[in-house]
Amino acid sequence: METLEKPIADATWDEHYRDERDAAFLYRALAAVDPGERRELFEKLAAVEDRHVIRWEELFRDAGRALPPYSTALRTRAMAWMARSFGPNLVLPLMLAEEGREVQAYLGLARHSSHQSTHLAAVEIASDSAIHARELSEAMGREGEPWHTGGAGGVLRSVVYGFNDGLTANFGLVAGVVGAAVAPHIVIISGLAGAIADALSMGSSGYLAAKSELEVHAHQIEMERHEMRLMPDLEEEELALIYEAKGLPRERARETAHAMMQDPVQALDAMVREELNIHPAELAPLKDGLITGSATAVGAFIPIFPFLFIEHGQAVWMSLAVSMLAHFAIGAARSLFTGRGIWASGRDMFIVGFGVAAAGYVIGELITRWV
Repeated sequence: METLEKPIADATWDEHYRDERDAAFLYRALAAVDPGERRELFEKLAAVEDRHVIRWEELFRDAGRALPPYSTALRTRAMAWMARSFGPNLVLPLMLAEEGREVQAYLGLARHSSHQSTHLAAVEIASDSAIHARELSEAMGREGEPWHTGGAGGVLRSVVYGFNDGLTANFGLVAGVVGAAVAPHIVIISGLAGAIADALSMGSSGYLAAKSELEVHAHQIEMERHEMRLMPDLEEEELALIYEAKGLPRERARETAHAMMQDPVQALDAMVREELNIHPAELAPLKDGLITGSATAVGAFIPIFPFLFIEHGQAVWMSLAVSMLAHFAIGAARSLFTGRGIWASGRDMFIVGFGVAAAGYVIGELITRWV
C-alpha cells in the first residue's frame, strides 16, 4: 500500500467525502420538487455524486481509514428547504457556485497530491464537476466556464447583503447614541434617520452599480459589433479558435465559425457569449436597487424596533439581544454564498456585530465626555 500524505488524508479527505454526500442529497431534493424537464438532469447529477462517494470510500479503504462520521450539513438542509419552499431556481445559482468551487478544490488536490490514486480520483471528480457546472449553467440559460466567474445568487444575494449592511451599520449607530446617554426620543430619531439614509444609500448604490455594469457591457458589445463589421476574417478566426478550444476538431470548428458568421446577429450573439463571456443580468438595475434598499431598510430597522414599544432601559437590552441574534442568522445565510459552515460564518458575523456595537458605544460615551 502506498503511503498517503497525512495532512490531506486527515482533513481534506473528510471534507470532500461529506461534500459529495451533501451534493447527492441536494440534487435529489431538487429532483423531487422540479416537475419539469430538469428533473432528469438533477437525478443524473445525484447519481454521479453517488459515484464520487463510492470513489472516496475506496480511497479511505485503501488508506486503511474508517469513514468519517456524516450527517447532512445545516447549509445543505437550508438550501433543500429553500428549493421546496420557493422552487429550484432560487438555489441553482448557489449550486452553480458550489460546483465551481469544487472544480477548483479538486484541481488543487490533484496538483498537490503525490499519491497516484488520489491524483486520479481528484482529476476524475474535477472533470465531472466541470460538466455539472456547464449543465447547470445551461439549465439557467448561461454558457461559459462557471468556475472562472464571480459569485452568484441574484435576488437572494441582494437581500442577504443589503440586510447585512443595514443591520450592522444602524446597530453601530444606535449603540453610539445610547452610549452618549441622550434622551430616549433622540435614540429613536437617530435610529430611524439612520435606517432611512442607509436604505437610500444602499438602494442607489445597487442601482448605480448594476446600471454601470450594463453600460460597460453595452460598450463592449458595440465595440465587438464594429470589429465584426471591419475585420470579419479576424473575428471568424477568433470564433473558430474558441470552438476548437471547446473540443471541436479544427476543421469542424472552422466550418462552424464560418456558418455562424453568415448571420451577423447570430455571430454577434456568439461572440458576446463565447469571447466576452457576457450574459444577461439576473437583475435589472431598478429592481436590484429596490431589492437591496428594501432589504437594507428591514435590517436597519431591527436595532431600533424595541425602542418604539418598550421602556428605554429594557429596550437597550432587547435591541442588543435581537440584533446579535440577527447578526448570527445573517452570517449563517452568507454561508450559502461563501461555502463556509453555518456555525463558523454565523459566529464570525456575531463577533463583527458585537465589535461594531461596542466601538459605537465607547465612541458615543467618549464624545459626551469631551464635548
